[in-house]
Parts: sequence; structure tokens; C-alpha cells
Amino acid sequence: MTQHESKETKGSWRLFLRLLKRTKPSVGLIVTAVLMSLAGTLISLIIPLFTKKLVDGFDVSSLSFGQIAVFGGCFILQAVVSGVSMYMLNVSGQRVVANLRDQLWRKLLRLPVSYYDNNRTGETISRMTNDTGVVKQLIAENFTGFLTGIISVIGSVVVLFYMDWQMTAVMLGVIPIAALFMVPLGRQMYLVSKGLQTETASFTTTLTQVLSEIRLVKSMNAEPREYEAGEKGISSLFRFGRKEAKIQAMIAPLMFFVMMMLLVVIVGYGGMRVSSGALTAGELVAFILYLIQIVMPMSQISTFFTQFKKTVGATERIIHILDAPEEDHQKGRQVDKAEQAIRIENLSFGYGDGEPVLRELTFEVAPGTVSAIVGPSGGGKTTLFSLLERYYEPTGGTIKLGSDGIDGFALASWRRQIGYVSQESPLIAGTIRENICYGIDHEVTQEELVRAAEMAYAHIFISELPNGYDTEVGERGIKLSGGQRQRIAIARALLRDPKILMLDEATSSLDSRSEVVVQEALKNLMAGRTTLVIAHRLSTVVDADQIVFMEKGRLTGKGTHEELLANHPMYKEFATQQLRLTEQDADVSGLQ
Repeated sequence: MTQHESKETKGSWRLFLRLLKRTKPSVGLIVTAVLMSLAGTLISLIIPLFTKKLVDGFDVSSLSFGQIAVFGGCFILQAVVSGVSMYMLNVSGQRVVANLRDQLWRKLLRLPVSYYDNNRTGETISRMTNDTGVVKQLIAENFTGFLTGIISVIGSVVVLFYMDWQMTAVMLGVIPIAALFMVPLGRQMYLVSKGLQTETASFTTTLTQVLSEIRLVKSMNAEPREYEAGEKGISSLFRFGRKEAKIQAMIAPLMFFVMMMLLVVIVGYGGMRVSSGALTAGELVAFILYLIQIVMPMSQISTFFTQFKKTVGATERIIHILDAPEEDHQKGRQVDKAEQAIRIENLSFGYGDGEPVLRELTFEVAPGTVSAIVGPSGGGKTTLFSLLERYYEPTGGTIKLGSDGIDGFALASWRRQIGYVSQESPLIAGTIRENICYGIDHEVTQEELVRAAEMAYAHIFISELPNGYDTEVGERGIKLSGGQRQRIAIARALLRDPKILMLDEATSSLDSRSEVVVQEALKNLMAGRTTLVIAHRLSTVVDADQIVFMEKGRLTGKGTHEELLANHPMYKEFATQQLRLTEQDADVSGLQ
């Protein structure tokens, strides 16, 4: 083994032990199980000695009931003790993996949005399911056999050296020969397993992406293309599976070959020693029984190391997630007074090493007023909202509430002040009631629920549904129309009762009739709240107390509708286009 490989192995063990330590395993339960396993193995080591005495002094008349009872009792006791210790070790392993999954799930919920920007969802899901499954198999299944196997092998070798060190030395001389084949195979298994796990994660990503957007796939007749992508993943998994099968197919016969070679050596050499009188027949039988107790666990031990190679890759990826920086929701002070001006001061931001999306942005939103954010696509409007929600940290400048930087507030407290209604109006799979109450940390009464729905102009259509508020909306709210989803999102924001409201093109994807209803609902939502609106429609912009015009991340204009119409050429062009579109919509409505 090279120095690099030695360091890698040590590092792998340390990494795995570090992961185990984080799961806080039940030390008492494990120690008890190990002691019971040790006791069971010691009992199993006594059985060949009983057999030796029986063979050497075999005489039916000398057999007593007590001897038979002791012999049978040893078998029963060994089976019970081994079974109980195996159960306890399995329970310990299952608990370790359950704690690991719990930590991983908590971590995934606390990771910032930037983590999900840089990591594919399918791969993250694979870490949670496939990789923890690999760790579970090692701890809950293979570790038990490994531990009992090690104890059995060591105990058997010690007894054999005591019985006849010469025969034991001959027997152990075969093991280095087997190692010449097993070590390279183990290294190959590690490489194959690592590739298999990577391909599994990639395939999971493809499945997640395609199945979550199945309507797009079907509407674009993209089934052949997606089948081809999936088929490549399946073929790749098959190739790795075939390589794994080849290695396993070589390991099993090699283990059988080693066992048979040992058996031949022991029987042949032992027979010679028996004939010369150096060894009794009973001792030779005991030797063969101890040999079985050495060889049988060898397969379990080799399986453990093979599985450990798989677990190393899984451990590295799990540790990578667990060590990733997370959001601290409680660090900072509580927001005591949210009815203050929001001040954007020299704000700059860029994603990673890319071009800046926002450049030295400065403006103020007075409390209780409406500010419309307007400008061409790609100007940084949605990014500004993401910074206000603290999904990302600015690369320059600050955002303040009053005179305090928002980064000084506890994240949970700050986000509690914000109500966000987006163009997509995301819903979770569940009932309408669950969606409106989503994220509310107190019991919501039926009266509060209905009041929020009425103000969002949603109560009437909800009441007309077969199950009312208990109607299932389907995955991502697919059973509802765009307008209905939007009104449920508004009802959710109303129930949250935020002090700051952010509307991201909340009506841009709706038809004219739905837009009228949603606009009325939004008026109820905006009343008395500090509101920022990303808007493409003139009807939203005209009534705003302030309009901020953004181009390529820079603020190029600020004022009322009339002021910008007179002084800002691009805004005038924007307003003229919107007015023309509004007139066209009116003409179409008249024809209908």
C-alpha cells in the first residue's frame, strides 16, 4: 500500500468515525451488545473442545445425561446470546442512521437558497435517501457480522495456537496468498461503487426534473428526448452494476477456494500428525471446527470492508452537506417596529463570480406607502426582492429598516414581517386550508380562515368546491386555475398579517377577468402596509406613491408616474406601450 493510499484510508476511517460521533450513538447499548457478542463467541469457542473430548474418549456407555444437557445447553445459550446481541447492534445502527437522517433533514431546511442554486435537487435527494441507505447497511447490517466475525476469528486463532502452533502457522500461511487477490479486488470495488453512487444521484436528478415538469414534457412532445436521457442513465447504472457483479463473482469463488485449500491443508497435514501420534483424532476434528469458525466469518469481514468502501464516498458527500454554512434564524435581535422606512443604500450584488446584477442602488420606501419597481427584464428587480428576504447577502452596500441594517435582525423575526406574493403563487400538495395556514405558528380558527379568504376574494369559489376548504389542490396546486392559486396565496399573506408586502408581478400571468378580482384582493392586502411591487402593467404603476425605474441593475429614474412620464424617456416608452396594450385588451373585450 502506498503512502497516499494509507493516508486516504486513515482519513476515510476518521471521516466515518466523525460522522458516527455526530449522530450521538447509544454507547451503553453498543457496549452491552459487544459484551454479549463476546460472550456468545466465547461459548462457541468451547463447543469444539467438547467435540474433541467426545471424539477422543468416545464411548456410548460413558455418555451421561448431564454431559448431553451441558452440550445442548451451550448450543442454546450461544444461539440466544448471539441473537440478542445481534438485535441490539442492529437497533443501535438503525438509531444512528435515524439520527443522521434527522440531522441531514434539519440541515437541508436550514441551508441558504444559494446552496440550492449551486446543487441539483435530485442529487440532494439522493444524499438523503441513497447515501444514508448505504451508511445504514454498513452500520445496521454489515457491522454486526464484522464484529462477531473478528471476535470469532481472533478467539479461534488463539485457541488453535494453544492446541498446536505448528498446524496453526501452516494454516495461516494460506491467508497472505488470498490477500494478494482480495486487496486489488477491494480497491476495484471501491471505484465501481463510487461511480455507481454518482450515477444513481444523476439518474435521480433526471427523474425529479422530468416528473416535476411532466406537463411541459408532454406539451412539447419531448417524451422521446427524455426517454433517451433516462435510458442513458439506466444503461450507465447497468454498466456499473455489471462491473460490481463481476467483482463479486470473483470474490465468492476466491473465498470458496481459500476455504477448500485450508481444509485440504489441515486434513492432509493433520492426518499425517495424527498417524505419527503428535495429534489426536479429536484435536484434528476440533481444528476443522475452529477452521470453519475462522473461514465463515471471513466472508462477513470482507463484505464489511467492501461496504465500507462504498460508505466512504457516501460519508464524504453527507459530511459536505452537514458542514455547509447554514442560516441562523435566531441570531440577532427581534424586529420591534416594522412600520419604518426601508432604505436601500449603495446596494450591489452579483451571483458568485459573475457580472454584478445590482450596482450601487439607492432609494427609500416610506412606511405605509406603495413603491413600484419597473424596468426591462433582467434589470435586477427579482434579485432585489431576494436580498430583501435575505436569501443572499449583498456584496456591497446595505438595506436598512429605519436606521438599523436588516442583517442585525434575527432571520426568523425579519421574515415574519414580510408577506410575499409571486407570479407563480406556489402551493403545496394538500388541502386549501393547509395552504392558507401554511407557515402560521398558531392555531387558526375557522372565522380567521374565512375572513382572510373573503378579503382575498377566494371564499366564494372555495365554498363552491365539493369539499370546500378541505379540497385537495394537487401537486403545486395543479387542480386550481391561476387566478384561484393567486387568491389563495393572497389569503395566506393576509392571514400572516405582514407589515411589509412584496408583490412580484402578481397579476402578469392572469387573464383580464381574473386580474380584476385579484387586483381587488391585492388592494385589501396592501392597505396600511409598506409595499414594494414589481410591475409590468400600467394600472399597478399609476397609483403607486413612488416609481423606481431600474436598468441593468442601476437606478435610472425615481418619482411619481407624472414626473417620470415628463422626465424619463424609457419610462415614457414603457407607459405608452402599456397604454396601447390596455386599449387593445379593451377592444377585444368589447368584441367578445
